[in-house]
Amino acid sequence: MRRQTLWKAICAATLALGTTATNAEFIDDSQVQLKFKNFYLDRQIAATPEKNWGSWSQGITLDAKSGYQDIGAGIQVGADLLVQHAFKLNGRDKNADFVLPHDGKESKDNFGKVGATLKAKVSQTELKVGELLPVSPVLVFDPSRQLLTTYSGAWLESKEIKDTKLTLAYIDKINNRYDNQFRDLTLFAPGKTLPDGISKGSFDQGPESNGMWIAGVDHQFNKEIGASYWYADVKDIYQQHYVGANYKTTLGEKAKLDSHIRYFDNSDSGNKLYGKIDNQALSAGAKVNYGAHTVGLGYQQMFGDSAFPTLGGWVPQPYLVNWGVATFTAIDEKSVGLTYGYDFSELGAKGLNATAVYMMGFDAEANGKKNQDSDELNLIVNYTVPEGKLKGLGFQAMYIDADFDYKSDLKEYRVATTYTYKF
Repeated sequence: MRRQTLWKAICAATLALGTTATNAEFIDDSQVQLKFKNFYLDRQIAATPEKNWGSWSQGITLDAKSGYQDIGAGIQVGADLLVQHAFKLNGRDKNADFVLPHDGKESKDNFGKVGATLKAKVSQTELKVGELLPVSPVLVFDPSRQLLTTYSGAWLESKEIKDTKLTLAYIDKINNRYDNQFRDLTLFAPGKTLPDGISKGSFDQGPESNGMWIAGVDHQFNKEIGASYWYADVKDIYQQHYVGANYKTTLGEKAKLDSHIRYFDNSDSGNKLYGKIDNQALSAGAKVNYGAHTVGLGYQQMFGDSAFPTLGGWVPQPYLVNWGVATFTAIDEKSVGLTYGYDFSELGAKGLNATAVYMMGFDAEANGKKNQDSDELNLIVNYTVPEGKLKGLGFQAMYIDADFDYKSDLKEYRVATTYTYKF
Protein backbone atom coordinates (compact mmCIF):
# COMPACT_ATOMS: atom_id res chain seq x y z
CA MET A 1 0.00 0.00 0.00
CA ARG A 2 1.36 3.39 -0.92
CA ARG A 3 2.17 5.63 2.03
CA GLN A 4 -0.36 8.34 1.04
CA THR A 5 -3.17 5.78 0.87
CA LEU A 6 -2.13 4.34 4.21
CA TRP A 7 -2.34 7.65 6.03
CA LYS A 8 -5.66 8.59 4.40
CA ALA A 9 -7.07 5.31 5.66
CA ILE A 10 -5.71 5.90 9.15
CA CYS A 11 -7.16 9.41 9.37
CA ALA A 12 -10.55 8.31 8.04
CA ALA A 13 -10.75 5.36 10.41
CA THR A 14 -9.66 7.48 13.39
CA LEU A 15 -12.43 10.01 12.69
CA ALA A 16 -14.94 7.20 12.29
CA LEU A 17 -13.93 5.65 15.58
CA GLY A 18 -14.24 9.00 17.33
CA THR A 19 -17.84 9.45 16.16
CA THR A 20 -19.15 5.89 16.48
CA ALA A 21 -17.44 4.56 19.60
CA THR A 22 -20.44 3.81 21.75
CA ASN A 23 -18.85 0.97 23.69
CA ALA A 24 -17.60 2.03 27.09
CA GLU A 25 -14.36 0.07 26.68
CA PHE A 26 -13.20 2.32 23.85
CA ILE A 27 -13.18 5.36 26.16
CA ASP A 28 -12.89 3.81 29.61
CA ASP A 29 -9.85 1.72 28.67
CA SER A 30 -8.12 4.60 26.90
CA GLN A 31 -4.87 6.08 28.22
CA VAL A 32 -3.92 9.70 27.56
CA GLN A 33 -0.59 11.00 28.81
CA LEU A 34 1.29 14.26 28.43
CA LYS A 35 5.03 13.69 28.75
CA PHE A 36 7.64 16.38 29.41
CA LYS A 37 11.37 15.89 28.89
CA ASN A 38 14.09 18.46 29.45
CA PHE A 39 17.27 17.10 27.89
CA TYR A 40 20.87 18.35 27.91
CA LEU A 41 23.69 16.71 25.97
CA ASP A 42 27.32 17.80 25.64
CA ARG A 43 29.81 15.66 23.69
CA GLN A 44 33.45 16.74 23.87
CA ILE A 45 35.69 15.31 21.14
CA ALA A 46 39.35 15.36 22.19
CA ALA A 47 41.04 15.67 18.79
CA THR A 48 38.63 18.19 17.23
CA PRO A 49 36.99 20.34 19.93
CA GLU A 50 35.64 22.65 17.23
CA LYS A 51 33.33 19.77 16.22
CA ASN A 52 31.90 19.16 19.69
CA TRP A 53 28.20 18.29 19.81
CA GLY A 54 25.64 19.60 22.20
CA SER A 55 22.22 21.07 22.85
CA TRP A 56 19.69 21.79 25.57
CA SER A 57 16.09 21.19 24.58
CA GLN A 58 12.58 20.79 25.92
CA GLY A 59 10.27 18.11 24.59
CA ILE A 60 6.50 17.66 24.97
CA THR A 61 4.74 14.48 23.86
CA LEU A 62 1.04 13.65 23.72
CA ASP A 63 0.61 9.88 23.90
CA ALA A 64 -3.02 8.81 23.47
CA LYS A 65 -4.04 5.15 23.29
CA SER A 66 -7.67 4.19 22.91
CA GLY A 67 -9.35 1.12 24.28
CA TYR A 68 -10.97 -1.37 21.92
CA GLN A 69 -14.43 -1.20 20.37
CA ASP A 70 -16.17 -4.45 19.43
CA ILE A 71 -17.47 -4.19 15.86
CA GLY A 72 -18.82 -7.73 15.65
CA ALA A 73 -17.57 -11.16 14.59
CA GLY A 74 -15.09 -11.09 17.44
CA ILE A 75 -13.20 -8.13 15.95
CA GLN A 76 -12.13 -5.22 18.13
CA VAL A 77 -10.63 -2.00 16.79
CA GLY A 78 -8.93 1.08 18.20
CA ALA A 79 -6.55 3.90 17.35
CA ASP A 80 -3.46 5.51 18.93
CA LEU A 81 -1.98 8.96 18.45
CA LEU A 82 1.56 10.13 19.20
CA VAL A 83 2.37 13.85 18.86
CA GLN A 84 5.97 14.85 19.65
CA HIS A 85 7.44 18.34 19.70
CA ALA A 86 10.75 19.76 20.89
CA PHE A 87 12.30 23.20 20.92
CA LYS A 88 15.90 24.22 21.44
CA LEU A 89 16.80 26.19 24.55
CA ASN A 90 20.49 26.42 23.70
CA GLY A 91 23.03 24.63 21.54
CA ARG A 92 25.85 24.67 19.02
CA ASP A 93 24.21 25.77 15.77
CA LYS A 94 27.15 24.83 13.55
CA ASN A 95 27.56 21.20 14.60
CA ALA A 96 24.89 18.52 14.33
CA ASP A 97 24.23 16.82 17.66
CA PHE A 98 21.85 14.08 16.42
CA VAL A 99 19.29 15.33 18.94
CA LEU A 100 17.81 18.15 16.87
CA PRO A 101 17.42 18.30 13.06
CA HIS A 102 20.34 19.84 11.20
CA ASP A 103 20.29 21.12 7.62
CA GLY A 104 24.06 21.07 7.16
CA LYS A 105 24.49 24.71 8.25
CA GLU A 106 22.72 24.97 11.60
CA SER A 107 20.35 23.09 13.86
CA LYS A 108 16.65 23.93 13.88
CA ASP A 109 15.10 25.80 16.78
CA ASN A 110 12.10 23.46 17.01
CA PHE A 111 10.60 20.43 15.31
CA GLY A 112 7.72 18.06 15.72
CA LYS A 113 6.41 14.65 14.71
CA VAL A 114 2.88 13.34 14.39
CA GLY A 115 2.05 9.65 14.08
CA ALA A 116 -1.16 7.63 14.19
CA THR A 117 -1.76 3.92 14.51
CA LEU A 118 -4.81 1.82 13.74
CA LYS A 119 -5.09 -1.39 15.71
CA ALA A 120 -7.36 -4.41 15.41
CA LYS A 121 -7.60 -7.44 17.65
CA VAL A 122 -9.18 -10.87 17.31
CA SER A 123 -8.83 -13.06 20.39
CA GLN A 124 -5.07 -13.04 21.19
CA THR A 125 -3.96 -11.73 17.78
CA GLU A 126 -3.35 -8.01 17.24
CA LEU A 127 -2.55 -6.02 14.10
CA LYS A 128 -1.13 -2.47 14.19
CA VAL A 129 -0.84 -0.33 11.06
CA GLY A 130 0.76 3.12 10.98
CA GLU A 131 3.41 4.45 13.33
CA LEU A 132 5.18 1.68 15.25
CA LEU A 133 7.40 1.48 18.33
CA PRO A 134 8.77 -2.07 18.12
CA VAL A 135 10.91 -3.84 20.69
CA SER A 136 12.49 -6.89 19.08
CA PRO A 137 15.95 -8.39 18.46
CA VAL A 138 15.94 -7.14 14.85
CA LEU A 139 14.32 -3.71 15.27
CA VAL A 140 13.80 -1.37 18.24
CA PHE A 141 12.54 2.17 18.73
CA ASP A 142 15.02 4.57 20.33
CA PRO A 143 14.15 6.67 23.43
CA SER A 144 17.74 7.65 24.24
CA ARG A 145 17.65 11.27 23.02
CA GLN A 146 14.93 13.94 23.04
CA LEU A 147 12.28 12.57 20.66
CA LEU A 148 11.71 8.93 19.77
CA THR A 149 12.92 7.08 16.71
CA THR A 150 9.78 5.43 15.29
CA TYR A 151 8.79 3.46 12.19
CA SER A 152 5.82 3.10 9.87
CA GLY A 153 4.39 -0.13 8.57
CA ALA A 154 2.32 -3.07 9.78
CA TRP A 155 2.98 -5.26 12.84
CA LEU A 156 1.05 -8.49 13.49
CA GLU A 157 1.48 -10.26 16.82
CA SER A 158 -0.25 -13.47 17.93
CA LYS A 159 -0.32 -15.23 21.31
CA GLU A 160 -2.89 -17.88 20.39
CA ILE A 161 -0.43 -20.70 21.15
CA LYS A 162 0.25 -21.13 24.86
CA ASP A 163 3.57 -19.65 25.99
CA THR A 164 4.37 -18.64 22.40
CA LYS A 165 4.36 -15.31 20.58
CA LEU A 166 4.43 -15.16 16.78
CA THR A 167 5.29 -11.94 14.96
CA LEU A 168 5.08 -10.91 11.32
CA ALA A 169 5.81 -7.33 10.22
CA TYR A 170 6.60 -5.06 7.31
CA ILE A 171 8.44 -1.74 7.82
CA ASP A 172 8.53 0.81 5.03
CA LYS A 173 9.89 3.99 6.68
CA ILE A 174 11.90 5.32 9.63
CA ASN A 175 11.54 8.62 11.50
CA ASN A 176 14.93 9.11 13.14
CA ARG A 177 15.38 10.63 16.58
CA TYR A 178 16.88 13.80 15.05
CA ASP A 179 14.47 13.99 12.12
CA ASN A 180 10.92 15.25 11.62
CA GLN A 181 9.74 13.07 8.75
CA PHE A 182 9.57 9.45 7.67
CA ARG A 183 12.31 8.37 5.26
CA ASP A 184 13.22 5.20 3.36
CA LEU A 185 15.45 2.65 5.08
CA THR A 186 19.22 2.84 4.54
CA LEU A 187 22.35 1.32 6.07
CA PHE A 188 24.31 3.19 8.74
CA ALA A 189 27.66 3.38 6.97
CA PRO A 190 29.32 6.83 7.19
CA GLY A 191 32.51 6.92 5.16
CA LYS A 192 31.79 3.58 3.48
CA THR A 193 32.75 3.31 -0.20
CA LEU A 194 29.71 2.04 -2.06
CA PRO A 195 29.73 -0.35 -5.04
CA ASP A 196 29.43 2.61 -7.41
CA GLY A 197 32.68 4.03 -5.99
CA ILE A 198 31.04 6.92 -4.12
CA SER A 199 32.03 7.49 -0.50
CA LYS A 200 29.01 7.91 1.76
CA GLY A 201 29.14 10.91 4.12
CA SER A 202 27.67 11.03 7.61
CA PHE A 203 24.53 12.88 6.50
CA ASP A 204 24.00 11.26 3.11
CA GLN A 205 20.97 9.01 2.93
CA GLY A 206 22.68 6.60 0.59
CA PRO A 207 20.92 3.91 -1.48
CA GLU A 208 17.40 3.22 -0.18
CA SER A 209 15.65 -0.06 0.51
CA ASN A 210 12.06 -0.77 -0.55
CA GLY A 211 11.23 -1.99 2.94
CA MET A 212 11.97 -4.51 5.68
CA TRP A 213 10.25 -7.85 6.30
CA ILE A 214 10.30 -9.30 9.81
CA ALA A 215 9.24 -12.66 11.26
CA GLY A 216 9.78 -13.92 14.78
CA VAL A 217 8.84 -16.58 17.29
CA ASP A 218 9.34 -16.37 21.07
CA HIS A 219 8.62 -19.38 23.28
CA GLN A 220 8.73 -19.75 27.05
CA PHE A 221 9.47 -23.39 27.91
CA ASN A 222 8.94 -22.84 31.62
CA LYS A 223 9.24 -20.00 34.13
CA GLU A 224 13.03 -20.16 33.90
CA ILE A 225 13.91 -20.87 30.25
CA GLY A 226 12.86 -19.05 27.08
CA ALA A 227 14.11 -18.95 23.49
CA SER A 228 13.60 -16.86 20.34
CA TYR A 229 14.20 -16.97 16.61
CA TRP A 230 13.81 -13.86 14.43
CA TYR A 231 14.45 -13.10 10.79
CA ALA A 232 14.67 -9.73 9.06
CA ASP A 233 15.34 -8.72 5.47
CA VAL A 234 16.11 -5.07 4.69
CA LYS A 235 15.51 -5.54 0.99
CA ASP A 236 18.63 -5.16 -1.19
CA ILE A 237 20.79 -4.19 1.83
CA TYR A 238 21.10 -6.91 4.49
CA GLN A 239 19.31 -9.89 5.99
CA GLN A 240 19.58 -11.05 9.57
CA HIS A 241 18.96 -14.28 11.47
CA TYR A 242 18.76 -14.14 15.26
CA VAL A 243 18.71 -17.00 17.79
CA GLY A 244 18.59 -16.34 21.51
CA ALA A 245 17.96 -18.13 24.79
CA ASN A 246 17.52 -16.77 28.31
CA TYR A 247 17.62 -18.35 31.75
CA LYS A 248 16.22 -16.75 34.91
CA THR A 249 16.20 -18.30 38.37
CA THR A 250 16.47 -17.53 42.07
CA LEU A 251 19.62 -18.26 44.00
CA GLY A 252 18.63 -18.60 47.61
CA GLU A 253 16.27 -16.20 49.35
CA LYS A 254 17.61 -12.86 48.09
CA ALA A 255 19.62 -13.54 44.95
CA LYS A 256 18.27 -13.67 41.38
CA LEU A 257 20.11 -14.67 38.20
CA ASP A 258 19.19 -13.32 34.76
CA SER A 259 21.32 -14.67 31.89
CA HIS A 260 21.19 -14.96 28.11
CA ILE A 261 23.10 -16.05 25.04
CA ARG A 262 22.37 -14.48 21.62
CA TYR A 263 23.65 -15.05 18.10
CA PHE A 264 23.20 -12.92 14.96
CA ASP A 265 24.02 -14.02 11.41
CA ASN A 266 24.11 -11.05 9.02
CA SER A 267 24.58 -11.16 5.24
CA ASP A 268 23.88 -9.01 2.19
CA SER A 269 20.47 -9.05 0.53
CA GLY A 270 19.26 -8.85 -3.06
CA ASN A 271 21.04 -6.19 -5.09
CA LYS A 272 23.68 -5.53 -2.38
CA LEU A 273 23.26 -1.74 -2.47
CA TYR A 274 26.08 -1.34 0.07
CA GLY A 275 28.23 -4.19 -1.16
CA LYS A 276 29.01 -7.47 0.56
CA ILE A 277 27.95 -7.89 4.17
CA ASP A 278 29.33 -10.84 6.15
CA ASN A 279 29.03 -10.66 9.94
CA GLN A 280 28.23 -13.03 12.77
CA ALA A 281 27.90 -11.81 16.36
CA LEU A 282 27.95 -13.83 19.57
CA SER A 283 26.73 -12.12 22.73
CA ALA A 284 26.39 -13.60 26.23
CA GLY A 285 25.63 -11.96 29.53
CA ALA A 286 24.55 -12.61 33.11
CA LYS A 287 23.37 -10.41 35.98
CA VAL A 288 23.01 -11.35 39.62
CA ASN A 289 20.79 -9.26 41.87
CA TYR A 290 21.26 -9.56 45.61
CA GLY A 291 19.26 -7.14 47.68
CA ALA A 292 20.30 -3.64 46.69
CA HIS A 293 23.24 -4.85 44.60
CA THR A 294 23.31 -5.92 40.94
CA VAL A 295 26.47 -7.27 39.31
CA GLY A 296 26.73 -8.10 35.61
CA LEU A 297 29.25 -9.63 33.21
CA GLY A 298 29.03 -9.70 29.41
CA TYR A 299 31.14 -11.08 26.56
CA GLN A 300 30.72 -10.26 22.88
CA GLN A 301 32.58 -11.29 19.72
CA MET A 302 32.31 -10.36 16.04
CA PHE A 303 33.09 -12.83 13.24
CA GLY A 304 33.20 -12.43 9.46
CA ASP A 305 34.54 -9.81 7.06
CA SER A 306 32.17 -6.94 7.97
CA ALA A 307 31.08 -4.87 10.91
CA PHE A 308 27.65 -5.49 12.45
CA PRO A 309 24.99 -3.80 10.23
CA THR A 310 22.39 -1.39 11.61
CA LEU A 311 19.88 0.94 9.96
CA GLY A 312 20.77 4.49 8.98
CA GLY A 313 19.74 7.05 11.58
CA TRP A 314 21.85 5.78 14.48
CA VAL A 315 19.45 2.96 15.34
CA PRO A 316 20.74 1.11 18.45
CA GLN A 317 21.07 -2.64 18.97
CA PRO A 318 20.48 -3.20 22.69
CA TYR A 319 20.27 -6.98 22.19
CA LEU A 320 24.07 -6.93 21.98
CA VAL A 321 25.35 -7.16 25.54
CA ASN A 322 28.11 -4.56 24.99
CA TRP A 323 26.65 -1.51 23.31
CA GLY A 324 27.33 2.16 23.99
CA VAL A 325 28.85 5.17 22.28
CA ALA A 326 31.52 2.64 21.35
CA THR A 327 29.38 -0.08 19.80
CA PHE A 328 32.10 -2.78 19.95
CA THR A 329 30.90 -4.14 16.60
CA ALA A 330 33.95 -3.66 14.35
CA ILE A 331 35.41 -6.50 12.30
CA ASP A 332 36.85 -9.27 14.55
CA GLU A 333 36.22 -7.20 17.67
CA LYS A 334 35.95 -8.92 21.04
CA SER A 335 34.65 -7.14 24.12
CA VAL A 336 34.01 -7.67 27.82
CA GLY A 337 31.59 -5.64 29.90
CA LEU A 338 31.24 -5.24 33.67
CA THR A 339 28.21 -3.72 35.39
CA TYR A 340 27.49 -2.73 38.97
CA GLY A 341 24.26 -1.19 40.18
CA TYR A 342 23.04 -0.11 43.61
CA ASP A 343 19.52 0.70 44.80
CA PHE A 344 19.62 3.24 47.62
CA SER A 345 16.16 2.31 48.91
CA GLU A 346 17.72 0.14 51.59
CA LEU A 347 19.48 3.25 52.90
CA GLY A 348 16.20 5.16 53.03
CA ALA A 349 16.57 6.97 49.67
CA LYS A 350 13.64 5.40 47.88
CA GLY A 351 13.65 6.04 44.11
CA LEU A 352 17.43 6.61 43.91
CA ASN A 353 19.74 4.19 42.10
CA ALA A 354 23.15 4.32 40.43
CA THR A 355 24.85 2.16 37.80
CA ALA A 356 28.44 1.89 36.57
CA VAL A 357 29.23 0.10 33.29
CA TYR A 358 32.75 -0.52 31.99
CA MET A 359 33.30 -2.13 28.56
CA MET A 360 36.61 -3.11 26.95
CA GLY A 361 37.02 -3.90 23.25
CA PHE A 362 40.11 -5.43 21.64
CA ASP A 363 41.48 -7.08 18.46
CA ALA A 364 39.24 -4.92 16.26
CA GLU A 365 39.89 -4.08 12.62
CA ALA A 366 38.82 -0.46 12.16
CA ASN A 367 39.76 2.35 9.78
CA GLY A 368 42.05 -0.03 7.92
CA LYS A 369 44.02 -0.93 11.04
CA LYS A 370 44.10 -4.25 12.90
CA ASN A 371 44.40 -5.05 16.62
CA GLN A 372 42.68 -1.85 17.68
CA ASP A 373 41.45 -1.43 21.26
CA SER A 374 38.77 0.72 22.86
CA ASP A 375 37.05 1.11 26.20
CA GLU A 376 34.06 2.97 27.60
CA LEU A 377 32.88 3.96 31.07
CA ASN A 378 29.24 4.88 31.78
CA LEU A 379 28.17 6.34 35.11
CA ILE A 380 24.39 6.74 35.50
CA VAL A 381 22.35 8.13 38.39
CA ASN A 382 18.54 7.96 38.39
CA TYR A 383 16.05 9.40 40.82
CA THR A 384 12.26 9.24 40.66
CA VAL A 385 10.15 11.07 43.23
CA PRO A 386 8.34 8.15 44.93
CA GLU A 387 5.35 9.95 46.47
CA GLY A 388 3.64 13.27 47.05
CA LYS A 389 2.45 15.87 44.57
CA LEU A 390 5.57 15.45 42.43
CA LYS A 391 5.32 11.66 42.32
CA GLY A 392 6.79 10.35 39.07
CA LEU A 393 9.10 13.31 38.44
CA GLY A 394 12.35 11.77 37.22
CA PHE A 395 15.97 12.87 36.96
CA GLN A 396 18.83 11.15 35.18
CA ALA A 397 22.48 12.19 34.99
CA MET A 398 24.87 10.27 32.74
CA TYR A 399 28.63 10.53 32.19
CA ILE A 400 30.34 8.73 29.30
CA ASP A 401 34.09 8.43 28.76
CA ALA A 402 35.15 6.54 25.61
CA ASP A 403 38.74 5.98 24.46
CA PHE A 404 39.78 4.57 21.07
CA ASP A 405 42.97 3.53 19.32
CA TYR A 406 41.50 4.22 15.88
CA LYS A 407 39.67 7.54 16.35
CA SER A 408 39.37 10.46 18.72
CA ASP A 409 38.55 9.93 22.38
CA LEU A 410 35.42 11.61 23.69
CA LYS A 411 33.52 12.50 26.81
CA GLU A 412 29.79 13.05 27.02
CA TYR A 413 27.44 14.48 29.62
CA ARG A 414 23.66 13.96 29.59
CA VAL A 415 21.05 15.29 31.99
CA ALA A 416 17.35 14.53 31.59
CA THR A 417 14.33 15.60 33.63
CA THR A 418 11.08 13.80 32.87
CA TYR A 419 7.50 14.02 34.06
CA THR A 420 4.31 12.34 32.86
CA TYR A 421 0.86 13.74 33.50
CA LYS A 422 -1.91 11.17 33.14
CA PHE A 423 -5.36 12.46 32.28
